[in-house]
Order: sequence, then structure tokens, then C-alpha cells
Amino acid sequence: MSAPGAGFPLPAMPGEQPLKTGRANLQRGAESVGGTLHLTTHRLMFTSHALNFQRGETVIPLETIASVTPAWTKFLGTIPLFPNSILITGRDGQSQSAVVAGRKDWIAAIERARRGDAYSGGH
Repeated sequence: MSAPGAGFPLPAMPGEQPLKTGRANLQRGAESVGGTLHLTTHRLMFTSHALNFQRGETVIPLETIASVTPAWTKFLGTIPLFPNSILITGRDGQSQSAVVAGRKDWIAAIERARRGDAYSGGH
């Protein structure tokens, strides 16, 4: 895992602070896109690396997240393989799945950030 703020993908919003950064694969349709996941006090951001067909950022404002739960990485979208993903569900019902190392830590960090107590209980 990189130090918080390393390679911050977008300009910071007023008062925004980096909290957690790590490698991740974001499911975009049939492609599992490799890159970096960044958590800040305001947003969850994914930036793909250059070796993917689908490139760019995915930005999820924390206030639009309804839940973050543990999930399974699935082969062909249906066959469970590994319990190493998180499922981010928005208030609009849309979901994003990301494969991360230390999913319990990611879920806890995102929940703390959503509550506004991101700096309590460690980073």
C-alpha cells in the first residue's frame, strides 16, 4: 500500500484530505480494470493504469454511498472464486465491485470516512 496521498489522481476539494491508497481492480462490465483506489474525506476514487483497455477515473462521492459490504470475486461474473472484493452500493441502487487487499480494512476506513470520523481509530 502506498502512503496516503501518493499519486492523488484529481485536484483536492476544499478541506479534502487523503486517507488510504492501495492497488485495486475495479469491475467495469466484463473487464477487471487494474489501478489504484484512493479514499479521501470526501470521495472514493479509482484511477486505472495505462495497460487497460478501459482507462480513466471513477469517482464516488462518499455521501452517495448507501453501503459497502464484503463480496466475492467471480469468474465470468457468476462463479465465486475468492472472498477478496468489496461491493460499493450507491443510494441510486447502482453497484461497483473492487478487488482489494485487506478488504476489512478498506470497509472500515470507508465507513469511518462516511461517518466523518476518518481520523479516529487509525488510518
